[in-house]
Amino acid sequence: MKTVIAALLFAALTASLAHAQPGDWQKKWEETLKAAREEGKVVVTGPPDPEIRKQLPETFKKRFGIEMEYQSARGSDSANKMRAERAAGIYTTDAVLAGSNTMFTVLLRENMLAPLKPELILPEVLEGKNWKRGSVWFVDPEEQYILRLFSTVNESFWINTNEVKRGELHKMHDLLGPRWKGKIAFMDPTVAGTGANQAANLYALFGADFVKKLFIDQQTALSRQRRQLTDWLARGTYHVVFGAEDGELQRLRSEGMPVNSVYGLEDMPGSLSGGNQVAIYNHAPHPNAARVFANWMASKEGSEIYGRALNMVPIRTDIDAAAFMPPEVIPKPGVNYFDPYLYEFTVTTKEEARRAITKMLRDRQ
Repeated sequence: MKTVIAALLFAALTASLAHAQPGDWQKKWEETLKAAREEGKVVVTGPPDPEIRKQLPETFKKRFGIEMEYQSARGSDSANKMRAERAAGIYTTDAVLAGSNTMFTVLLRENMLAPLKPELILPEVLEGKNWKRGSVWFVDPEEQYILRLFSTVNESFWINTNEVKRGELHKMHDLLGPRWKGKIAFMDPTVAGTGANQAANLYALFGADFVKKLFIDQQTALSRQRRQLTDWLARGTYHVVFGAEDGELQRLRSEGMPVNSVYGLEDMPGSLSGGNQVAIYNHAPHPNAARVFANWMASKEGSEIYGRALNMVPIRTDIDAAAFMPPEVIPKPGVNYFDPYLYEFTVTTKEEARRAITKMLRDRQ
C-alpha cells in the first residue's frame, strides 16, 4: 500500500513539475520581451549580404516589435571595429553573426563574448528532438559561447564549363598541370574568411608543397572581392575559381550561364561549412534584446530565414532543407565529412596554414 501511495505521489509531483515548466519559461520569456522592448532595439553585426540586411530587421521587428540595427561587414573588418571601440571603452553592439575564424581567434580569444547557453529560453530551442545532433551545438571549448546553426556541404571550387571539359579534372593534383597555369583564381587566403578556410583545407589535406605549387607555380590570381571572383568565372577570365559567390553562381547557372560547382574529387573528400555562428557580446547595451535575438536565431523561423537567404543547411530537424537547397549540399547520414569549422582546426591548422601561405606570397613578391 505504501508503495502504491509513493508511486501516486511521485506521479503527481512529476505531473505538477511538467505543468510548471511551461509557465516558468513563459514568464521568463515575457519578462525578457518586456525589458527588450523598453531597451528599444538590438544592434547586430553580420555578413554584408543584401538579403539578410533586409530580411532580418524586417522579420524581427514584425515578430517582436523591436528594432534591429544591422551592421553589415566582413568578419575581420567587424572584429577590428570592435577592438577599436572596446579599447576606447565604447560598447555599441549586442550580438554577432560570424564565421569560425572571427569567432574563435578574435572574439572568444579576446574575451569579447558573454555566455550564451544560460540565455536560451524557448523550448523549441532547448529540446533535443529539434536538433540533428540531439541538442543545441555549442562549438567553443566550454560549450557556452558560440552556437552553430548550420552544416552545409561545401563545393570545392567552381568551373567555367566552356573552358573546363568533363573528365579533365579527376584529382586536385590535376590543377598543378601546365593546362591550368594562369587559369585559377582564389579568394585571398592571407585574410580571415573564405579564402583562408579553403586554403587551410588544402594545406591540411595535401601539405605545404602542394599549396606552394598551386599559388606560386600556377600563378593563381587572388582577390578579396567575391563579386570579382564571380565575374571572372562567368566571363571565362579564369577557368577555375575558389571562393566565388555561391548564391549568385547558382542563379547564373539556372539562367544558362556556363558555370558549375565541383563538390569533391577522387583525392578530396567532401567538406562542411559551418556558415555564420551566433554569439552575444559582453557589456551589451541592450542585453535583453540580445537574448531575444539569439533565441530567435536558434528557432525554426530565424534559422530558416537565414538559411534560405545565405544558402545554408540548418541543423534543426523541423526544417526541410530540401525545399530550398540542392541535394548535393545537404549532409548525408553516415558520411564522414571533413569539417574545418571546428575549434581545434581553426585555432591550430588554419592559423598555421595562413601564416605559411602569407609567407609564401610575401617571398614571391
